[in-house]
Amino acid sequence: MKKRFSVFFIIFAFLLTINGIMTFSKKSAFAQNISTENDLNIVSKSAYLTDEKSDAVIFSKNENEKLPIASMCKIMTLLLTFEAIDSQKLSLNEYITVSEDASKMGGSQVFLVANGKYMVSELIKSIVVASANDSCYALAERIGGSEEGFISMMNEKCKTLKMDNTRFSNCTGLPKDGQYSTAKDVSVMFKELIKHKKYFDYSKIWTEDFVHPSGQKILMTNTNKLIRFYEGCEGGKTGYTSEAGFCLSCVARRNGLSLISVVISAPDTKTRTKDITTMFNYGFNNYENKLVLNKEEKAEINIDVKNANAETVLCKAEENFYILSKKGEQRAFDIEYKLFDNLSAPISVGDKIGSVNVYENNVLIKSINLLSETEIEKATIFDNLKKIVKNITII
Repeated sequence: MKKRFSVFFIIFAFLLTINGIMTFSKKSAFAQNISTENDLNIVSKSAYLTDEKSDAVIFSKNENEKLPIASMCKIMTLLLTFEAIDSQKLSLNEYITVSEDASKMGGSQVFLVANGKYMVSELIKSIVVASANDSCYALAERIGGSEEGFISMMNEKCKTLKMDNTRFSNCTGLPKDGQYSTAKDVSVMFKELIKHKKYFDYSKIWTEDFVHPSGQKILMTNTNKLIRFYEGCEGGKTGYTSEAGFCLSCVARRNGLSLISVVISAPDTKTRTKDITTMFNYGFNNYENKLVLNKEEKAEINIDVKNANAETVLCKAEENFYILSKKGEQRAFDIEYKLFDNLSAPISVGDKIGSVNVYENNVLIKSINLLSETEIEKATIFDNLKKIVKNITII
């Protein structure tokens, strides 16, 4: 069953009652291309602007060109670090003993002392704020057993995230043969990083002291100037080497719209900042996000489940679904609920019982798992008798 909705009002898709048994519809990936404008005058060699919620591409320029990305490699280092914390293989309050190799990294650093003990949370902070190479190496050794082991983890994560045009040779982004990525792949891994809310405890810091065990202090200033000078910017990662040029990946949020912007190989910091700002301004000025499916909304669906003690089930979508549209543009969607064939009791809360499909112009653009919100038990003899009596026709 399908219903048509306009994005100009709240879509109460889950308040509908749907009758009948329906078959499951195969999922399709959603990655809508809104535009690839040519008049933004982006100078950087490669650039990419996407909507975080819908994955819609708003602007792209050479987004699949393989290029060195300098310290934006640290996005993957941070991602694996937060994942290690989530899996309890690492603790924010744990102290790491710094190796000789880590203390000699050079480049951007906070001058970790060999054999000194530093808290994980402070090492993370120094990477996010000051792009500290020595802190990256110390965490890589702790998580991967060695930098080589950690690099293997980085490249395995690329496969998981389908970052097919990325390869890492170190954990810092310092120049090394065989290391490259693309603006599109950077956007993918940065989006994955910012799913970790703890990241934002560090990304919004402008200046702060890094304190060594000896009491020595080093002032860190955020390398991402946009967190202070661009409204809504909540985090990002800079990068620079003579080989890579000036690079930056950022997230900015305003009025329910969350945009991720990436530039690679800008000629200088001013251009890097200007290109990111230009893309953000274009996105915020011209687009808006609409919630098409709300995972908190529930629907009561009539069902015919074998051996069930109920004829209806409360259900909801497994996740929210957003559509990015140009401001003032009216778009309509058909929403279809499909149940699996041959469902049978018992059904538990949270069980997948079908799909919710969203169509635009009769084209499937998204399919989301449909979850049961009702506990349905097997019918008893008494339940079956009640059904028989209910269906008896009195002459």
